[in-house]
Amino acid sequence: MPEPGSDTFRTPSKIAFWLCAALMAATCLFYYPKWKQANTEATLSWDVSGYYLYLPAALIYHDIRHLNWWEAVDAKYHPGPGMGQAFQHPSGNYVMKYPMGQALQFLPWFAAAHLLAAPLGFPADGFSLPYQAAISWGSLLVALLGLWFARRNLLAFFPERTVAAVLICLVFGTNYLEYTAITGAMTHNWLFTLYSLLIFTTMRFYERPTALRAAAIGLLVGWATLTRPTEIISALIPLLWGIDGRSAFHTRLAFFKEHFRKMALAVLVAGAVIFLQALYWKFASDDWVVYSYQDQGFSWLRPHLSDVLFSARAGWLVYSPMMLFAVAGLFFLRAQLRWVVLIFCLVALYITAAWDIWWYGGSLGQRAMVQAYPLWVFALAAFLEWVRKPGRPWKRWAFTLLACVFIYINLWWTHQAHRGGLFVSEQMTKRYMLKVLGRFEAQRDWLKLLDTKEEFKGAERREVRQVFSEDFENARNGTTDEAAIAGNRSFLLNNDTQFTPEYEVPVHAADGDWVRVSLTFRCSPKEWDWWRMTQLIVRFRSGERMLKERMIRLQRHVDGEETRTVFFDTRLPKEAFDRAGVLVWNAGSDKAVRLDDLRVEVFR
Repeated sequence: MPEPGSDTFRTPSKIAFWLCAALMAATCLFYYPKWKQANTEATLSWDVSGYYLYLPAALIYHDIRHLNWWEAVDAKYHPGPGMGQAFQHPSGNYVMKYPMGQALQFLPWFAAAHLLAAPLGFPADGFSLPYQAAISWGSLLVALLGLWFARRNLLAFFPERTVAAVLICLVFGTNYLEYTAITGAMTHNWLFTLYSLLIFTTMRFYERPTALRAAAIGLLVGWATLTRPTEIISALIPLLWGIDGRSAFHTRLAFFKEHFRKMALAVLVAGAVIFLQALYWKFASDDWVVYSYQDQGFSWLRPHLSDVLFSARAGWLVYSPMMLFAVAGLFFLRAQLRWVVLIFCLVALYITAAWDIWWYGGSLGQRAMVQAYPLWVFALAAFLEWVRKPGRPWKRWAFTLLACVFIYINLWWTHQAHRGGLFVSEQMTKRYMLKVLGRFEAQRDWLKLLDTKEEFKGAERREVRQVFSEDFENARNGTTDEAAIAGNRSFLLNNDTQFTPEYEVPVHAADGDWVRVSLTFRCSPKEWDWWRMTQLIVRFRSGERMLKERMIRLQRHVDGEETRTVFFDTRLPKEAFDRAGVLVWNAGSDKAVRLDDLRVEVFR
């Protein structure tokens, strides 16, 4: 089928595509060239290094079972959490955490980099600059390919102007920009393209069913599954495409029966592609099937749906509110698209929400939703068609205003996730998010809101009274006179001493409304892992029952080894309590932290 509007370069959807391509290229090449970043900010870091690990293991170091070479690479490039991308199987061999589909997609770009690395003067070790650049640039080109085919797919059902608006909304207004132009080496971008190609091929297969097109469908479904096992749901697309009712369902069954050999070919090709993973598992572990995600899994009966959609930590519609229009568009889909889009999108959302690590690491919004966007854009287009219907111009004005706001929000969050720095990966809270929203500079004290949801907002504290003080001068257990912060002694937390005592604080509900806990500290050196940052904690109990606990992480408030005094405020519990206490915990860190002048005040 010829492309609609192919007679001219200046159709609205093509202009929109090239605008989107320009933004994506500028973001990738100039705003945040990830291949130039170091350590865990590099292209080949964290999860991406895990997808990629097959290639240097098999083709450079010829060691895919023991990974003896990894320690030297890790020490040089620091791509992530040690050997976090593979685990030691009971056989004694290492097994990759992620399936090989993404590595196979990386292969041409890896090969080009490997051929050029040594002649360009770089180590041909799989992680030097040519490899980082090749994977980044390849990811950008794959993203543009996927967006082009998403446009082609939309044009089969919607007019040029609607498709143009959808492309602008998608690229400028959702986290698609983040996961194509910056972190495009993750699976979501590449799966977006596989899905766009699958839809394109499926439409052509039902126009003229040939063995080649059936094999292509099998290849795409198999490759998507080999990239991310839950993408086996991609098979829903060729199965449900175009079904608009019961009669169409019966017609489809008859079609499958008529073209049984072609359908069998598609299944055979998909199965052959997926079987590559079983061959690797057998080679690496002597088992045909290995669950490589170990302790990570799904809560199928208790999906984290509200968190996935609306949480400050990684809510899809919080960080990509433009997709609210797509959700609404599900109700406006024409019959031919309704069932395949609705069923696929809801199943994909359910799988995303069922994963126990529902925030997906450092996800800006829900990155696991991005690969489903080739289906969601049909719903977005349906909504825009409803907006464009004549007779109610207020809909266009309202949509335009909201779309502009959502585009600004998306571009702002994308900036803050990288050069801006106000987006704190994995740790966002509602209070902190609302505090920084729309700003380009922040006060360091606002970082407390990543740990505690309480903040005293009064103009001035009243009836301030100190109820507890500890300077550690008379304490011996856990204290040191070496490099004390104030006076002669400071409390020393380290690998051996993880807690201070829990000091009882003489405070009662009638004494005030708030308590302020303050502490002076110095790190040597600073702990950068936020899970292991030292916690200043206040607790309220009734008998043995914990009524309330609040804390802040100390290392958020220093750049290095400087001495700093911090405080945080907590409202007294509404429920009657009979004990209050404060303590400091080193949270499993082996870094030394000196503490001094621990104080508690009560106020109104």
